[in-house]
Amino acid sequence: MRGFLAILAGFVLGVVAAGMLLGGIVAFAPEPASPATPAPSVAVVLPTATPSASPDQSAAASSSPDAAPSGGTPFHVGERAPALSVPQVGGGTIDLANLKGQPVWVEFMSTACTTCKDEFPLMTGYANRYASNGLVVVAVDVGEDEGTADTFADGLGATFPVALDADGSAAKRWGALTLPVHFWIDKDGIIRDAAPGGIGPDAMNKALEKIMPGVHVTS
Repeated sequence: MRGFLAILAGFVLGVVAAGMLLGGIVAFAPEPASPATPAPSVAVVLPTATPSASPDQSAAASSSPDAAPSGGTPFHVGERAPALSVPQVGGGTIDLANLKGQPVWVEFMSTACTTCKDEFPLMTGYANRYASNGLVVVAVDVGEDEGTADTFADGLGATFPVALDADGSAAKRWGALTLPVHFWIDKDGIIRDAAPGGIGPDAMNKALEKIMPGVHVTS
């Protein structure tokens, strides 16, 4: 009997001890972390850039050597040629109005222009070959005296007339702001083509055919 009571007492003490141990573990166990609340999302709005003009668009507003001075077409192509009445080297006057009914090639030039030295012999060749077609070739020396222009033309064997625009007013009126500039005018006085200097025979042939319809021009 005593042995049974001793066993029962040991069992009860073991249960009590186990209960106390379990309670201690629960008491000191860390509390489970609660799920983190997600931070509210924020929409980032980037500033919208104000469209600006591209470099090409800005450049389009600037003037170029080919631009007509008063907002017209480049070098007045397709327009009636401006008035031109200038003194001729050697005497007399060259007046474009007196040449109506003939195809006319006018070049504004200077003896300081290197391309003019190359173009003068070509112009002489065209003037001689197409004189029978009524072609008139005229060079207008801008800002120089008669002696300088005469020496230059004579040295290159020019057979066409050379005129003087001593104060540059005619060149300005025609929009020839950078020398040389060529103009091809038809028999009705309309500028059919124009180009800055430094061109070759191919360009000259095409321009001359525009003012001499039906004529096949060769250099």
